[in-house]
Order: sequence, then structure tokens, then C-alpha cells
Amino acid sequence: MICNPLCRFFRCVKKALNYRQNPPWCDWVGGVCTGYRCPYASCIQVKLLPDGRCGLFVKRKTTETGEPEIKIGADVAIRAKKRLEKFGA
Repeated sequence: MICNPLCRFFRCVKKALNYRQNPPWCDWVGGVCTGYRCPYASCIQVKLLPDGRCGLFVKRKTTETGEPEIKIGADVAIRAKKRLEKFGA
């Protein structure tokens, strides 16, 4: 979802946003609010991403390392086997 001035978390740092007009009007430049493209746009939740997407609606991508997890029991068995070989039992 793209950040826009109608979001309840959207704020204008210059406090120049006028919601009485449709679409929201910027009194600072005398034109329609450009939303996330404005250098004075901010998010009170600090979720505005650089490309204009809202971080509240973006899911994180997780990558798997590809290494199989060694279970604790298997690790203990391997160490015990090495110790037994070391002492010649």
C-alpha cells in the first residue's frame, strides 16, 4: 500500500496540509499534496519506506540459510562417540 495524505498516520512537517479540500491541499506550495514524494512528508508510526510504501502493510522476507539444523541429541551423541574413540573403549 502506498502512503498517502489520507492515512491517519501521515503528517506534514510544515503543518501546511489542508484536508478541507478534496484532494488534500498543500498551503506551503499552493497545490495538491504529493504525498510521500514531498520532502516534508512523515509518518508518526515511522513506517514510511523510501519507495513510498507503508511499512505497516509490508511483510518481511526471510531467507533460509540452507544448512540443516542439528538437533541437540544428535550433537551429544557425536561428541560421546568421539570421546569413546579417544579413550579406546
